[in-house]
Amino acid sequence: MDPTQRRAYWRRNLRLMAVLLTIWALVSFGAGIIFVDALNNFSIFSVPLGFWFAQQGSIVVFVLLIAVYVWRMDRLDKEFGITEYEQEVHHS
Repeated sequence: MDPTQRRAYWRRNLRLMAVLLTIWALVSFGAGIIFVDALNNFSIFSVPLGFWFAQQGSIVVFVLLIAVYVWRMDRLDKEFGITEYEQEVHHS
């Protein structure tokens, strides 16, 4: 991969990470702390929604964002022709 392609690859990788981390921050801090009072007017299985986001929701969203990151990075790797393979190491 030439330097121009390498920069493009990392730029897209960093943009993806920035978007996903922004979503996670909005969910964990926004829904769990800032908007908790407004969200507590709604409930999930009789648990206030703001409390649920503070305790479980941000973790669930984080795990989902990891899955999205893996999926998108696989697509990005294929687009740039990056493959993973095992390389045997021979010891003398």
